[in-house]
Amino acid sequence: MSATNRRGKLYLIGAGPGDPELLTLKAVRALGESDVVLYDRLVSKETLALARKDAELIYVGKREGEQHRSQERIFELIRTHALRGKTVARLKGGDPLVFGRGAEEWALAVEYGIAVELVPGVSSAISVPGLAGIPLTYRQIAQSFAVITGHCRTGFEQEWEKYSRIDTLVVLMGVTNRALIAQSLIAAGRDRSEPAAFVEHGSLPDERVVDTTLGAIAAGEIDVGSPAVLIIGKVIALRKRLRARPGANA
Repeated sequence: MSATNRRGKLYLIGAGPGDPELLTLKAVRALGESDVVLYDRLVSKETLALARKDAELIYVGKREGEQHRSQERIFELIRTHALRGKTVARLKGGDPLVFGRGAEEWALAVEYGIAVELVPGVSSAISVPGLAGIPLTYRQIAQSFAVITGHCRTGFEQEWEKYSRIDTLVVLMGVTNRALIAQSLIAAGRDRSEPAAFVEHGSLPDERVVDTTLGAIAAGEIDVGSPAVLIIGKVIALRKRLRARPGANA
């Protein structure tokens, strides 16, 4: 656990939903200070361009079925570079502590005596629906929302009953299991006619919104690609009004 040189530092940086203009000023500063940048699949080229010109950029995106091996590599890269006295940026899509393994990377750094600074990011759970014209709460329509992961490490073990009475649901990483998610929610008591929407590539120029219902998703009728955020709830009906052109009839 000892290091031959002074220990470096780990920045845990949230890159937001994709649009580089949604990075925080602190994220830009931290990228400019980092010797090594470990970045995920959803981090854009424009965001990487903000790194220091002589920084070492290392892609650490995870492939389906290889997540454990990839994460071990990330742990090793953090450990190796920081214990050599380097400043390491762990650049993750969205926010580092929302359905990522940022907290585990933080804990690893603490174990090895590496200083850690969190740079929160704009979470896709809130920003992507909002940018598409879907507010998660709205007076007299929705007073609560929950953010749910669409996959589990050891199988599909969500307790869907606890989400049956929450006004708005946001499901991240739910494209692959979308039919099972919808079926589980209907079985837990949600109406199959309830509005739902997928937002693909949220915040980016190729953003696409797929309006549908919970029942259609459960029936396997919806074709959607990853990355996409799934929103379920009555607030989806507000999109037509909020995204209407100025002067047009809603």
